[in-house]
Amino acid sequence: MDSPLIRLKGITKSYQSGELTTQVLHGVDLDIEAGEFVAIVGSSGSGKSTLMNILGCLDKPTTGDYEFRGQSVAKLNPDQLAALRRDAFGFVFQNYNLLAAADAVGNVELPAVYSGRAAPERRERAKQLLTQLGLEDRLDHKPGQLSGGQQQRVSIARALMNGGDIILADEPTGALDSQSGKDVMALLEGLSRQGHTIILITHDAKVAAHADRLIEIKDGHIVSDQRKPVESAPVTPKQTPPRGKGNVLNDLGEAFTTALRSLRSNVFRTMLTLLGIVIGVASVISMLAIGQGAQQEVVDRISSMGSNLLSVFPGAPNQRGRWSVASLVPEDADAIDLLPNVLAAVPELSGNQTLRRAGFDQQTQVNATYSTYPLARNWHPVQGSFFTPEDEELTATVAVIGQTVARQMFPDTDPLGEFLLINNVLFRVIGVMQERGASPWGQDQDDVVLVPFSTGSLRLFGQRFVRNVTVAIDDTNFMHETHQQVHNLLLERHGQEDFTIRNMASIIETQTETENTMTILLGVIAVISLVVGGIGVMNIMLVSVTERTREIGVRMATGARRLHIMQQFMIEALTVSLIGGVLGVAIGLGTTAVIGSLGTPVLYATTPVVLAFACAFLTGLIFGFLPARKASRLDPVQALSSE
Repeated sequence: MDSPLIRLKGITKSYQSGELTTQVLHGVDLDIEAGEFVAIVGSSGSGKSTLMNILGCLDKPTTGDYEFRGQSVAKLNPDQLAALRRDAFGFVFQNYNLLAAADAVGNVELPAVYSGRAAPERRERAKQLLTQLGLEDRLDHKPGQLSGGQQQRVSIARALMNGGDIILADEPTGALDSQSGKDVMALLEGLSRQGHTIILITHDAKVAAHADRLIEIKDGHIVSDQRKPVESAPVTPKQTPPRGKGNVLNDLGEAFTTALRSLRSNVFRTMLTLLGIVIGVASVISMLAIGQGAQQEVVDRISSMGSNLLSVFPGAPNQRGRWSVASLVPEDADAIDLLPNVLAAVPELSGNQTLRRAGFDQQTQVNATYSTYPLARNWHPVQGSFFTPEDEELTATVAVIGQTVARQMFPDTDPLGEFLLINNVLFRVIGVMQERGASPWGQDQDDVVLVPFSTGSLRLFGQRFVRNVTVAIDDTNFMHETHQQVHNLLLERHGQEDFTIRNMASIIETQTETENTMTILLGVIAVISLVVGGIGVMNIMLVSVTERTREIGVRMATGARRLHIMQQFMIEALTVSLIGGVLGVAIGLGTTAVIGSLGTPVLYATTPVVLAFACAFLTGLIFGFLPARKASRLDPVQALSSE
């Protein structure tokens, strides 16, 4: 003879609680044929619900063998058990176990989601089933908007979604009024006539009387098994819907839709979760933009002074008070100027002097230098001209002024050709330098007067020793070689190292490294805030798993594999992180723009934006994994029984 649809042989089930072992089922033997309408009756604690869970592959027996269509269920892994529940079983629970966030159609089509059927096809079938059960005007209603009887009809429609060869009904009328209970039993009888195998779990003898076979269980033992005489009645062929092929994109799409529905149902908590990610991403973008902006401004300011310059100062390296040492003379600059790869070498003798004109006076820096100063400093007049070698030879009292001096001393007139008293010596203004702005150290570079070196040393400063020599290098590829040549030349001329040489390229490099360190520090601080946001995501997702344990059990009962559950919660975490990432990018760029408008230097770059968004994605991926893994490993029976 062919094997029965279901065969239980020596099934036992025990539960362990500490050192206490409680045995619920004791060697149950049971065969159920396809198409039977079976009622399993027993009082509370008799083991009937445990037996139903084993029959529905929601739980495993402690010992014994369960064969389904001749195949041992014990050999099936969790995903194969999920596929069996999806394709062969339909569950009708006493408390309905509907998803609160989904409408009637969404609840009914749930098993078809996990069988891979296309959305339009399964939605149409869900509507047909609900219409057949008299709920055509409740399709878009959520469980909270339906009566108990209507919710149980939705539960029955869900059980039939994938065909429902075997309907497992656990106290289907227990929470209903008498009329709704009669309606539900009439539906189950109709399904039995269509060829569905109905296994009804109840403690009510009147409900059990609708079945063709009555099995009584007591203290974990089957104490009676009676069959009614079956009257021949026409059998309406049951509808077996086609199986979906399923694909990864479909699964991801469904998981994303479910994630959005779940996030919408807890908007306030979702916003709080988003806040950590938003702050983290915005911090990364704005802090890096500010750090890189500050770095770029400092480098630009130093570079504007000349990245090809060597500055020679009097006094040995690391010597205190070396500014007052008199060791450099103009002839040193003349000798350096003759070296190869030197574009120009100019002495500079500077100090604060009093300027007077038309009853107004002010303290300004005066710099006595050579006529090749514009070439060495790459700084040229925008009005008039610079003084010439002839002016130096003649000790001419001519001056070239900066933009600040021009504005302050000649506010209402063109300064060219005008006269200016410098330390009571009358100078004629022959040129105005282009505007340069503040130096990296905050000094106003335009508050200066430039005069011939001979004139300044003789008539203003009364000395020939120079404050520094500026050397402009022609080819910066040989910067270090020229640096060494200048060092050797001065050492030969002076007989000792009573000078110090600064390489502007080295200063820029050192400053850049310092600013990079500060930028990295700012970035690390911002990333830490992003990690804190990620921990918030993990905590909220763990809370979500705890709150939705029953929902996870319902999904597992309707055919969800572990991958489906893990995928759903992972996508929820990723969705939160990605939405937070988008908002964080927008807020970060907006904050950066506001800060920039207030005068703080900022530098927009693609890398920090991509980095921040990628960090948000990885945050969701990493911190969403543990809650998703926990959800996927829940036991279906324990999940369904949670409050």
